[in-house]
Amino acid sequence: MKIYYHFTSDKLRDGRPIPAIGEWLTHDGEIKMCVSGLHASADPFDALQYAPGSMLHKVALKGVVERQDDKVVARSRKILATIDATELLRRFARQQALSVLHLWDAPPIIKEYLETGDERLQGAAWAAAWDAARDAAGDAAQYAAGAARDAAGAAWAARDAAGAAAWAARDAAGDARDAAGDAAGAAAWDAAGAAAWAAAREQFKALVEKAFLCNS
Repeated sequence: MKIYYHFTSDKLRDGRPIPAIGEWLTHDGEIKMCVSGLHASADPFDALQYAPGSMLHKVALKGVVERQDDKVVARSRKILATIDATELLRRFARQQALSVLHLWDAPPIIKEYLETGDERLQGAAWAAAWDAARDAAGDAAQYAAGAARDAAGAAWAARDAAGAAAWAARDAAGDARDAAGDAAGAAAWDAAGAAAWAAAREQFKALVEKAFLCNS
């Protein structure tokens, strides 16, 4: 049986309650990607891009109608296991922000929050990162500060922290682009962003697998 992943808040997007584990939910009308039907992603990092909340479900599907690179839509979906991924998302976001911390002069409170996850520092770290993201010199520094701001924000902002970190890594390759010339430099620029995004995907998948294992 192929496993998929699906995020929700405390309810489904249409307001219905979350089905019990093991209960098949079936859509009776038209199945159309991003419009109607029951959606999920084969990779938890892809599912994160569509997360309306922090409840993460491992699901099975029946009657898959359409596939895209990052999601599928089906006639029926069954929850196999569920975790509250709030703390997982916060940890992942902090990891992403820490991965590009060297690209900017981060205030001590931000560094301490990212390293410890101390909730008492969260509000002050968010405010400091907001100011830093606005004032930082250079695109890479601004994106790196933005990743820290997202990491200190709502749990669902983990996806934004990962994106900002990838952009920071890409823009940090700007010097290589300028030094190597347009073609070679542009390739290095793109590769840096792609590598950061791929690393984030693998890190998130590892966190999710560990969380479900510990919850079983």
